[in-house]
Amino acid sequence: MGKVVILDHPLIKHKLTFIRDKNTGSKEFRELVKEVSMLMAYEVTRDLPLEDINIETPVAETKSQVIAGKKLGLVPILRAGLGMVDGMLNLLPAAKVGHVGLYRDPETFKPVEYYCKLPQDIEERELIVLDPMLATGGSAVAAIQFLKNKGATNIKLMNLIAASEGLEEVSKAHPDVDIYVAGVDERLNEDAYIIPGLGDAGDRLFGTK
Repeated sequence: MGKVVILDHPLIKHKLTFIRDKNTGSKEFRELVKEVSMLMAYEVTRDLPLEDINIETPVAETKSQVIAGKKLGLVPILRAGLGMVDGMLNLLPAAKVGHVGLYRDPETFKPVEYYCKLPQDIEERELIVLDPMLATGGSAVAAIQFLKNKGATNIKLMNLIAASEGLEEVSKAHPDVDIYVAGVDERLNEDAYIIPGLGDAGDRLFGTK
């Protein structure tokens, strides 16, 4: 069973409060999502392997460590996942970025795929799927399955806010996938929105309704 990691660092909690606030405008919302994603990247990449190399400081030769050539891939779920990419790339500039486009059928709440473009060497990469909200879990389950169908074997999921229903759904469908979240909320309402949540992340990122 994949683990669920709740990232409750004070800086993340502080910024998440303003992300939730309905009075936060799109510009500030985008900046906060970027900042929280960057803070979360620190924990999501904690287990990356290291290797020793020899370098020279201005004073002496020494042995030091670098990431051991691990290939990373970021896969935002369109469109809201796009808001998390820049923050991740700030720390992981060499990561390749793929995209999976899904929308939720308003009647069945089931995910429907409309776009999928991924790095060619996806099977060699550790992939981090990005989506601000994990509500029913349907979109995340579908996106992860798309990646597996393309050959991916090493996948993590990163969300700002999750409902327990979504966490259970992803863990049941993909027990090999670790989930990293900044907050776990109470429940879903009858429209499958997270309560208290933050509203529609895509609309708030891009100023749409």
